Parts: sequence; C-alpha cells; structure tokens
Amino acid sequence: MSTLVIVLHVIACLGLILIVLLQTGKGANVGAAFGGSSQTVFGSSGAVTFLAKITTLVAVLFMLTSLSLAFFAQNRGPESVMQNVAPTTQQSDAAPAAPSQAPAEK
Repeated sequence: MSTLVIVLHVIACLGLILIVLLQTGKGANVGAAFGGSSQTVFGSSGAVTFLAKITTLVAVLFMLTSLSLAFFAQNRGPESVMQNVAPTTQQSDAAPAAPSQAPAEK
C-alpha cells in the first residue's frame, strides 16, 4: 500500500512542478497595462484558468499523499539500521593491537 502512495506522491510532485512552470506570472501583464490594456494591473484576475484548477487538484493530491506517508511512517515504529546485524564476539584474552608506527617528533 505504501509503495502505491509513494508512486502517486512522486507523480504528484513532478506534475505540480510542471504545472507551476507552465503558468504565467501575475506580473506578466504589467507591461501591457502601460500600453493602454483594458485589464487592470492590481485588479481582479478574472475567471480561474484551467491550469489553476489542475494546480489545485494536484496540490490537494500532494498533501493527501504526504499525510498518508507520514501516517505509514508513524505506524511502522522505530527501526534501527543495526537490527539485522549479527553480534560480534570479543575475546578478552587477546592482546590489544599495537600501533603500527609512532608519530615522528620534530
């Protein structure tokens, strides 16, 4: 189940990046405002575009997958990277290793 959510999350991330990059900024019409354009610079933006609706839907999908991944990680419990490592035995009667060379004094 978590693999499916991860795949959806990655697709939502890439889709959100592409959709945001495809949209024009609000400052794109500032140059046209001084040329006698009928659209105001700081007024209402008009109808919501198709890309803005898609951005909202993909952002909601991104948030839902983020929350569900956090939920899956919380229910998994604490895991250690050393959990599956076999313990090593230490021999107490072995002599400690001598240093290979002493540092040269100046």
